[in-house]
Amino acid sequence: MRLSLLNLSKRHNTSRILDNVSLEVDRGELVALLGPSGSGKTSLLRIIAGLDQPDSGQVLFDGNDMTQVSVRDRRVGFVFQNYALFRHMSVFENIAFGLRVKSRRERPARAEIAATVTSLLNRMQLDGLDQRKPDQLSGGQRQRVALARALAVGPSVLLLDEPFGALDATVRKDLRRWLRRLHNELNLATVFVTHDQEEALELADRVVVMNRGRVEQDGRPQDVYDAPANPFVLGFMGAANRLSRGETQGIALNHIDGAASTDKAASVYIRPHDIALTPDEAGTGRIRFLVEIGAMVRLEIERGPGLTIIEVELSRQIAHQLGLKLGQTVAISAERGLLFNDD
Repeated sequence: MRLSLLNLSKRHNTSRILDNVSLEVDRGELVALLGPSGSGKTSLLRIIAGLDQPDSGQVLFDGNDMTQVSVRDRRVGFVFQNYALFRHMSVFENIAFGLRVKSRRERPARAEIAATVTSLLNRMQLDGLDQRKPDQLSGGQRQRVALARALAVGPSVLLLDEPFGALDATVRKDLRRWLRRLHNELNLATVFVTHDQEEALELADRVVVMNRGRVEQDGRPQDVYDAPANPFVLGFMGAANRLSRGETQGIALNHIDGAASTDKAASVYIRPHDIALTPDEAGTGRIRFLVEIGAMVRLEIERGPGLTIIEVELSRQIAHQLGLKLGQTVAISAERGLLFNDD
């Protein structure tokens, strides 16, 4: 099923929550809505589900207008950040809930419901946990129960709102990879909300970066990372040093992408991992901060009075080979910079 959002707008009092948002999601495609809090991500998800109504615009499923169709009749699976499981119900009953509350005409037979739940328990790696209550499960298990409940109704669209936000880093990484494999099997149109750019880069077929209710950029994750449409997207997709054109003097910059008007102020943005350092007594920088973080070394380079401090990320192996240490003078080079006009 193809999901189409056409010119969706919504306001709350004087605040604009969504501003003319359009988006297409094909069957089998996993699209990440990425942006800061208040950018409109969850509001867009709720409108797709039918939990909220837009002030204008349309929600189409395979070309059929679903904008005024009830939540029940949309057949949308929704996984909330806080799981929203029924604490008094067993895992089995939580998963079966969406099937049991269907109208008498649509409700499957008891044996069919049991078969569906049993199949999902197996697929979600929840075998043997069917009679436990949610508070007897780990965070990762509760998340899988919530996903199983969303899938039990045979959704046309799957919506995930910060699905891993409440989990610790190790569990989150494992579940991300598991969800990607599961999505490939299900072949659904899937939209998930996140503020974690690493999560979006790893999971999504496409990334939609949102800001203040508008879509800033829509594209393949690596394309958005490598060729951001503006400084907001660049900054949200990862750290970058911002330098005026004058501040790039003393840096051997191999390549600059982007077109900026010559009659306006502009800045060059350089990602920390695109910078290389070489010990050099005649260099233009001095190491004022150095810390090892696992396999990476993070540094700050001081470049003289009035000049921006440059952040650099190197592999620990390279940093050790160079013998870098605090106070050392270094030459600075960069593989690539991005040029944008200042706002």
